[in-house]
Amino acid sequence: MSQLDILFINTTASEKNYQDLSEDFSAIEPPIWAGLLASHCLKRGFSAEILDCEALALNDAEAAQQVKALNPRVACFVVYGQQPSASSQNMEGMVSLAEEVRHACGPDIKILAVGGHVAALPQEVLKRHNFIDMVCQNEGVYTISSLLKTNLKDKLDQVKGLGYRDKGGIVLNPPSPIVSRWDLPEELPGITWDKLPMDRYRTSLWHSYPNHCERQPFAALYTSLGCPMRCSFCMINIINRQENLYSDGSAVFRYWDPEFMIKEFDQFAERGIKNIKIADELFVLNANHFMRLCELIIERGYDFNIWCYSRVDTVKERFLKTLKKAGVNWLALGIESANTKVRRDVTKGRFEDVDIRDVVKKIRGYDMNVIANYIFGLPEDTLDSMQMTLDLACELNTEEANFYSAMAYPGSPLYGQALKEGWKLPDGYAGYSQHSYECQPLPTKYLTAEQVLAFRDEAWMTYHTNPAFLDLIKTKFGQVAVDETLRSTEIKLKRRLLEKATMP
Repeated sequence: MSQLDILFINTTASEKNYQDLSEDFSAIEPPIWAGLLASHCLKRGFSAEILDCEALALNDAEAAQQVKALNPRVACFVVYGQQPSASSQNMEGMVSLAEEVRHACGPDIKILAVGGHVAALPQEVLKRHNFIDMVCQNEGVYTISSLLKTNLKDKLDQVKGLGYRDKGGIVLNPPSPIVSRWDLPEELPGITWDKLPMDRYRTSLWHSYPNHCERQPFAALYTSLGCPMRCSFCMINIINRQENLYSDGSAVFRYWDPEFMIKEFDQFAERGIKNIKIADELFVLNANHFMRLCELIIERGYDFNIWCYSRVDTVKERFLKTLKKAGVNWLALGIESANTKVRRDVTKGRFEDVDIRDVVKKIRGYDMNVIANYIFGLPEDTLDSMQMTLDLACELNTEEANFYSAMAYPGSPLYGQALKEGWKLPDGYAGYSQHSYECQPLPTKYLTAEQVLAFRDEAWMTYHTNPAFLDLIKTKFGQVAVDETLRSTEIKLKRRLLEKATMP
């Protein structure tokens, strides 16, 4: 039996990153990038498998033994997450398992890392973790297939985009190109669903409400990559990097043609999967792309329960009827802040004149639900501006809302600002998780990190116990939605930062 060329590994640190929410409330999503990279390698003639430790509920010792049994030439740790900025927090599980794999398998298996955090800080990752042999400096597609053509020892300097050790030093090769939009169907021809444990994935509870609270089966995919926006708090575009230091210099948007993507949805229908997350950073952006894909779904008569992302300024009423008919029951809107000054500072003022209330009203007019995303602790935030944002959230009373603390994710321009200003950054990877005990958000120009985190936690509780919100979801989704929401509010997140702030 020939040796496996590459094993793509999705790790887990859900208990540490989500605390008690991990048991019932956090989603378990397919590792999209692992599936795409495996597809690329198989198309190039290499043998590839995927080990999803999170879905299979494997601890480090169990996972390491599976790696040892599969005996790949390269164990590639793919470090992304349930939302683009989750790469840093998921480094927690990656480094833990990678060290275990090195101990169990010895030096013969080469350990490679790819992902957003790795792309942002390739040299630091190699310097901090001597059991990681190599890293990819961007999305890694061409770097990985070029690496597999070598014997993993010689001519590594010819593999573009690779970072590795040589004679005790760290070498970062010249950048590799990213896959062009026109080459996506050839180089990233879909996700290798047959190599994933599809019966193990579950969506978020709120997403399942229109599907009678059935959270499984569930699938997530990209129909596009990247984002043309340059928000300072976002690092999503860092995987497009060439020689740019931060993500705002790599704002590239690419998408698969709708006629290609519909084949993925055909597979979902064949597998009986209704709950679908379109994980694109901005799905509702290019009408030639998303409207045509929706039309193809409608033509086939599929009955999906889809959620996807949009910006407030890209939602147009002329799109809504088609989106709803295609099964888009949830639109996630990045509202961020109610304060124009705060929002302009981080989003370049892209939608400061848009009537947010009117947009939400129009979406609901087509029997679609809104999940609104808010950020507390942006650089210009004060207690008054954060209260203004919470007041707006309660006024809009959307069917779900996420409340985040501003984080300086590596690769984002905000990370560069934090370094320049000397702001406190997380001591470890779990500190980048919004729900972890170690959570370490940024201070603002006027508030401490402790004030921001305390406000965020209280705001989340205020919103999800608000009688108006509970009445809304009971009317729309039934008593189960209310009961599960209240059950989630019984889980109190522990915060080291707030414990320290209250110590005598």
